[in-house]
Parts: sequence; C-alpha cells; structure tokens
Amino acid sequence: MSLSVELIVEGYVKLNDRDALENILAHRQDLLRQLVAVTGVDPQQAIAQVNEEITIIEAGLATLVPEQQS
Repeated sequence: MSLSVELIVEGYVKLNDRDALENILAHRQDLLRQLVAVTGVDPQQAIAQVNEEITIIEAGLATLVPEQQS
C-alpha cells in the first residue's frame, strides 16, 4: 500500500494541498495509536506499514512551501 500512499501524497504535493496531507497524516497517526493498543494478535506488520506511510506523508508535507502567517 505504500506505493498507493506515495502516489496520493505526490498528487497532493502537486496540488499544494497541505490540508489534505495533514488530514491523511492525522488519520494514519490515529490508526497507529489504535494498532498499538491491539491485544491478542501481533500487529507489528501493520504498525510497520503505517509508520512507513506516515514517513511518506511527512516527507510530502516537508516539500510544500510554508504557509504564510498573518
């Protein structure tokens, strides 16, 4: 799924859509919190995948021009 996330992030970066990137990042961070709390099964593979996606999203956000503060 990381390729999918990479393509989505690339699209949002081209559109300079910081809000969409921040929303997808918040979603993945929430998903990570939920996975960490899972008991009874080993969620390590899913956690690693979500961490990889968060890294991709943060890299996309880092390429955007900083928002102007008023």
